[in-house]
Amino acid sequence: MADVVREGTAGRRAGGLRAEEALKALSVDTDPPERLRRVLEQALVFAGASLAAVYTPSEDGELLCLVESAGVPRTLYGLRDGYPLNGRSPIADAHRTGHPVWLGPEELADSAEVRRAPARDFTLAVLPAHGCLIAVSERPGGFDAEDRACLELIAGAVPRPAPPAAPEPGELPVNAFSLAMDTGRVDVGDTILDLFGLGPDDFDGRVETLLGLTVPEDLPSLMSVVEADHMSIGDRELEFRVLQPAGSPRWLRLRGRLLPGGEGRPARLVGTVADASTLRAEVTDVARVQRLAAALATAGTVRDVSHAVVTALRKPLRADRIALAELEHDRLVVTVLDPPEPESWPELWRLEWRTEWPDAPVRAMPTLAAALREGRARIWPAGTPLEPALADVGPGGLAVLPLPAGGRMAGACLIGWDTPHEFGADERALLTASAGLAGQALLRAHAFDAEHELVGMLQRQLLPRRLPRLPGAKAVARYLPTTAGLEVGGDWYDVIPLPDNHVALVIGDVQGHSAAAATLMGQMRTALRAYAAEGHPPDVVVHHANRLLMEMETDLFATCCYVDVDLEEGSAWYVRAGHIPPVLRHPDGRTEITETEGGGPPLGVLRQADFPMSPLRLAPGTVLALTTDGLVESAEDDIDTGMDRFAHQLAQSDPAHLGLVADALLVGARRSDDIALLLLRYDGMAVRPLRESWTVWRVPEAVGHARRFTRRTLRAWALAPQDTDTVLLVVSELVTNALVHTDGRVRLDLTLVNHRLRVAVADASPRSPVKPTSISWEATGGRGILLVEAMSVAWGTVPVSGGKQVWSEIALGA
Repeated sequence: MADVVREGTAGRRAGGLRAEEALKALSVDTDPPERLRRVLEQALVFAGASLAAVYTPSEDGELLCLVESAGVPRTLYGLRDGYPLNGRSPIADAHRTGHPVWLGPEELADSAEVRRAPARDFTLAVLPAHGCLIAVSERPGGFDAEDRACLELIAGAVPRPAPPAAPEPGELPVNAFSLAMDTGRVDVGDTILDLFGLGPDDFDGRVETLLGLTVPEDLPSLMSVVEADHMSIGDRELEFRVLQPAGSPRWLRLRGRLLPGGEGRPARLVGTVADASTLRAEVTDVARVQRLAAALATAGTVRDVSHAVVTALRKPLRADRIALAELEHDRLVVTVLDPPEPESWPELWRLEWRTEWPDAPVRAMPTLAAALREGRARIWPAGTPLEPALADVGPGGLAVLPLPAGGRMAGACLIGWDTPHEFGADERALLTASAGLAGQALLRAHAFDAEHELVGMLQRQLLPRRLPRLPGAKAVARYLPTTAGLEVGGDWYDVIPLPDNHVALVIGDVQGHSAAAATLMGQMRTALRAYAAEGHPPDVVVHHANRLLMEMETDLFATCCYVDVDLEEGSAWYVRAGHIPPVLRHPDGRTEITETEGGGPPLGVLRQADFPMSPLRLAPGTVLALTTDGLVESAEDDIDTGMDRFAHQLAQSDPAHLGLVADALLVGARRSDDIALLLLRYDGMAVRPLRESWTVWRVPEAVGHARRFTRRTLRAWALAPQDTDTVLLVVSELVTNALVHTDGRVRLDLTLVNHRLRVAVADASPRSPVKPTSISWEATGGRGILLVEAMSVAWGTVPVSGGKQVWSEIALGA
C-alpha cells in the first residue's frame, strides 16, 4: 500500500491527511475491540511509532489498566499493565490534566515511574483518549510536529473501551479461562482441557497442572503471565507449546487480560486459549513477534539468528526472497540468502559472490545507505526507481529493515517480492518489531561467534595436534565441543609413546565448562605426560596427578582413565579415576565393557586415594575404545544404557577403517556436553625385539658379571665377534659409570631389533652423566662417556621411576 511509504519531508506533511482518510475509512460498525486495534495500527503506519497502546480506568477507579496494544511488545520498553491514577507516572499525569505528555530519553531517565529497558533509547508520547493513548518511537529525535499531529488525530478516534469484567466461573465459554492470581486456582472450559490432553475428571483446578504439560523452554514466558507478583501478561497475546503423547508439541495461543482486584476481591487473569494451527496463517501481531523472540532467545550464532528471522518473516509476508546481512565498517556481509541459489539474486550480487555469500560495499547502494543512516524501516512499492542492486531484489515491492542494536546499526534485512505487493498495517507492525529484536540478537550472536572462535582456538591448542605413529597399532581421536553454550570444556585425550614399545592412552574430563576448566585440563594433560615419561606404572602416574591436583588452589575435580599398552606382548594395565571404563571390541566382533571391582575416586577429591590397576589382554585385531560421558550419558538415557548402546555400535563397526568407526560412533551424539573419543586398534608387531635383563649386584666383580651375561646373550643371538667386542666395551663403561657415581640398584637391559642393539643401564640417581669438554693427558677418568659416544650411532638418557636410564644404540655389522 503506497500510503505506507513515507519519503522525505513531503511525505511527512502528507502523513496527517493520509491518517485522517484512513481513520474515516474505518467502519463504525466494526466490532469495538477490532476497531480499537485498527486505530492503534494507524499510529504505527502514519506516526512512525513502534508501539501504540490504550489505558483505561478500572471499575474501581484506582488504576489505569492496559486494554489494547499494537506493535513491538510493550515489555521491551518496561511499560506496566497498570498505573495508579493517583501516582506520579506520565500516564496518570496526562489523564488527570487532560494535556499530552511528550518525554524524550533524558526525561524518561529521570522518571522513576517508567521502568526503561536497558540500553534502549526511546521517546514516549501520552495523550488523553477515553483514558490514555501511549505511543513509543525509537527514531532519533522522536516524534516531529507532523507525527504529533497524527497522534492527536488518532487519540481523538480511539473508541471508548468496554470496561473489563470477569466472567463468573459457571459462565465460562468452552475456550475461556479465569485464573485467581492469589491462589493459582483456575477455571477452564472443556475445549482448553482437550487442548492440554486432559479430561474433566483429570484436572484438579491448579494452574501448576497445566504448566507441567508445557514445553520447558516456554515456561519462562508463561510464568510471567501467571505469577501473582508480576501481575503481567506480556502483551496479552502469547504462543506456547504443550507436549503431546506422540509427535511434536502443539502450538497454542493465549489471549488474556488482567483484571485488578478490589476490596475482598483478588485480581484475576481472564482470556481464551486456542489451537494456533487453526488460526489464520497471516497473523503478524504480537503472537508472531513473540514466536520470533522465542526463536532468537535460543539462537546462538549469526547464522542461527538469520535463519530465525527468515523463518519468521518470509512465509507470513509471502516474500519471494530475503537477505540478512551484517554491517562491517562500510560493507554488508550477507549471512543468509533465502532462496540460497545464486541465480535467484541480482547479477551485481553474483559478481560480488565470494565463497558462499556476497560481500558488497554499502556505497554501491545509496538508497540502502540512506535507510541505514535514517535507522527506520523503508518500503518501496512496485515501480519505484531504485539502483539495480536493490530493484532486482524486489521488482514487485521491496522492504529494507535496518537492524539497530546498542546505538548503532548491526545490519540490514532486505525483503523482496516479484509481483506487485500491497503492504498492510499488520506487515508494517511486524517489520518494525522484528527489526528491533533481530538487531539485538544479531549483535549478541556476533559477539558469541567471535568468542566461540577464540574458545575453539584455545581448545585446539590444548589438545594434541596429531597422534604419533605406533609400532603394531593405530590410534585415532575425535573431539566435539558442546553446542549448548559458549565456554570451552575440560575433556581431553592424549597418546604418549613410552620406551620399550609401550604407549599410554589417556582420556579425561575436568568438571564444568569454563576457561578455568580448560586451563586445568591443559595442566593435567601436561602433568600426566610428564609422570608417564618418567617411567612410572599407571597407578603411580595417576597417584601423582591426584596429589598435584589436590595441591592446586581449585575447587574443580577431574576424571581420568589411563591405559599402559605393551605393543610387543599385546597386554595392558589400566587405572580409572572416577571415569567410565574402557570398551574392547574383540577380533570376532564381540564387545566387552571392562568391569572392574572398582576404580579410584576422581582426581582432586581425596588426598590419600588408591588407584588399583586392572589387566587387559589384546589379541591382534582388538579395538580399545575410550570416551567421555558426553557420548554415553544424557537427560534421556542413564550411563549404563549409553554404554550398552556405545558397545553395540562398536560391535557393528568395521575396524579396518578406524577413522570411519570413530565418525560413526559420533553420529547422532547429543551435544549437551563435550565429547572426547580415543580408539586404538592393536595389530601386533611384525618384528618383535629380543630382550634380556640383568640385575647388577654391587660386588667387586660386578662389571665382569655384566660382561659375562652380555657375552652369553650375544652368543645366543648369534652376533658377529666384532660386534660383540663393541657391545662389551659400551656395557663396561656404562655399568662402571653407574656403580661409581650412584647408589642403589643397577639394571642392565639388552634389546635387539632390526640390526640395532640397544644397551640401557638404569640406576637410582636422577643426575644425567656429563660429557667432559676437555681431558688432560694425566686425567684418570672422564673418558667413558666419550668412548660410548664414539661407539654408538645414538646415545642419551631418560628419566625412569626413581632415577634415570642411560642408553646406547649400536649398529651391527657397520
